[in-house]
Amino acid sequence: MGRRILLSPPDVGPRERDRLLAAFDSGWIAPVGPDLDAFEVELAAATGRGHAVALSSGTAALHLALHVLGVGPGDDVLVPTLTFAATANAVTYVGARPVFLDVEVDDWTLDPELVADHLAARARDGERLPAAIIPVDLYGHCADYSRLAEIAGRYDVPVISDAAEALGASRGGQPAGSFGVMAACSFNGNKTITTSGGGALVTDDGELAAHVRKLATQAREPVLHYEHREVGFNYRLSNLLAALGRGQLEGLDAKVARRRELNAAYRAALADLPGVTFPTAAPDSDPSWWLTCLTVDPEVAGADRDELIAALDAADIEARPVWKPMHLQPVFSGLPTVGGEVAAAAFAHGVCLPSGSSLTAAEQERVVTVLSYELG
Repeated sequence: MGRRILLSPPDVGPRERDRLLAAFDSGWIAPVGPDLDAFEVELAAATGRGHAVALSSGTAALHLALHVLGVGPGDDVLVPTLTFAATANAVTYVGARPVFLDVEVDDWTLDPELVADHLAARARDGERLPAAIIPVDLYGHCADYSRLAEIAGRYDVPVISDAAEALGASRGGQPAGSFGVMAACSFNGNKTITTSGGGALVTDDGELAAHVRKLATQAREPVLHYEHREVGFNYRLSNLLAALGRGQLEGLDAKVARRRELNAAYRAALADLPGVTFPTAAPDSDPSWWLTCLTVDPEVAGADRDELIAALDAADIEARPVWKPMHLQPVFSGLPTVGGEVAAAAFAHGVCLPSGSSLTAAEQERVVTVLSYELG
């Protein structure tokens, strides 16, 4: 047996090393520097945006997006229940309340019709409208922003895209990150590209970008001494990590292409096994397949989610369940939820498979062999 197969490890090489050492040797060790500026320009281009602000995490991007839009105590924010906790956590950082909505059966992204019904009911009943909507581009699938933007536009509710899991994907010919008034990107160690830790906020609004950049550097005013007229945060990405990100961004297309190859190979090998299904993309969607996931019906397959993960672990292969829905998380117990059955089923039966762009054909075959034995 070879090395342990990880779910989605960093895929780095000589290009990233060279950029990182060049930044080090240049003396730009402090948070700011030319690589930070260049990374923001290059990321803005990759996401089809006019501006990017590189930050310490995707969570920081969500937090600042809500903050600069004035979302705060007394406000509700619509969030898909099937997501990583950071999406909902950021809502609580500004004192607002997450309202959880279910997702679509096919790709597990926010269900536009539930959003439409929820907003219509609030308007009809004279209730306060949500202050924002945060669709999540789950596992590399862009949400249906065409429909969501049209619905949100009727009520003048801003859309913030959580594109943390989808860099390199597209929908309707537009890249992940290009949707909404702002979008959050993540470069955590398990994402398609990484800056070790880090993220970014991208937008077409130059004033919003400038405000986010100021807030991320403790909201210091542009004067000789340290002057602060609003509370800021220490959220900027460092120049060294931005240099690493530049090297990663140069290889984005190849990394996404490899993840798509892995997804296609998993489907070819496993889709016909009894009880196995895969999420499907909408006709106008081109997912990045950040993680390949499948669901298993234990009554048909003869094995359940946990048994599959345990079998993979015994073979030194990392796998994990699909995200546990936010409305089932103890920390968010009792918060308003619309639907939730689709998300709960995805969690109960879903398995995330090793999907890193450095995964070799032989390693993928190890994964397939274990699953085929357990489900065959």
